[in-house]
Amino acid sequence: MSLADTLSAARARLGGARLEFRCCDTDFSIQTSGYRAESVAERARNTALSLEAELDAFDPDSAVARLNRTGRVENEHVARLVRRGLEYGERTDGVFDIRYGAVEHDLKAYLRGDRETVSATFETGSVRVDGDRVVTETELDLNGLAKGYIVDRAAVAVSGPGRRGFVSGGGDMSPPTGPIAVESPYGDSRPLKVLETDWNVATSGGYRRERDGVDHVYDPTSERLGARHESVTVVANRDCMEADALATTLAALPLSGALESAEAWPGLEAFVVHDGVFRTTEGFDEHVA
Repeated sequence: MSLADTLSAARARLGGARLEFRCCDTDFSIQTSGYRAESVAERARNTALSLEAELDAFDPDSAVARLNRTGRVENEHVARLVRRGLEYGERTDGVFDIRYGAVEHDLKAYLRGDRETVSATFETGSVRVDGDRVVTETELDLNGLAKGYIVDRAAVAVSGPGRRGFVSGGGDMSPPTGPIAVESPYGDSRPLKVLETDWNVATSGGYRRERDGVDHVYDPTSERLGARHESVTVVANRDCMEADALATTLAALPLSGALESAEAWPGLEAFVVHDGVFRTTEGFDEHVA
């Protein structure tokens, strides 16, 4: 028997655990099997909830809210998100830009019903990162990274010798431990595709959270509000944070630009539903069951 077979048999003997809970204003699920599965799943849930408390821009006690309120904060997780966000700002030519926190805040307030109109103003400023310290002249939008980052950190908490785990949070997933369905944006129960991949997965689109044609996606380069496609699903080799950010980016781009950007991005494949038509990058079908 190979080492992989031995570990698989050990995991089966030791049992498994599944936890479901609310985090980041969506449903999270943690599944793990193997040694100390229940305690490890609980540890992963605590990791997710602890990070949510630090990264929720709408919680006045969070590190992100403090940063947006005072213009400075020292926090390792916020610094990681800002550093990655600045990287993606350069690599997407500004389509993914964390410096528009005021726009994101207005959109979320409108979608939650806290205000009756959207008055998004696309104004920005400089951001600096030095170690764990972040200094900004403008409110930051880290929501396009935070959920993927939380999934990544929770997935680390469930991994280990003789153990296998999987974390899912509102369409963002660590590498799945079995086939997963891509849900339909049209409300029917039949999945659009079934994936079998060892890459990270994220889905974005206006169908998840929308009010009167307005959703959470925006493109600061054109100052356009709203996703351009019914849904975008990406698989990313790097981590779930990258999958999360690129799903959001592609959802904001016109169809041709979205497909071109996805094809050019190393370690990324995409599935775009646009006006009812399915479009994929060349290598996406390698991740379909």
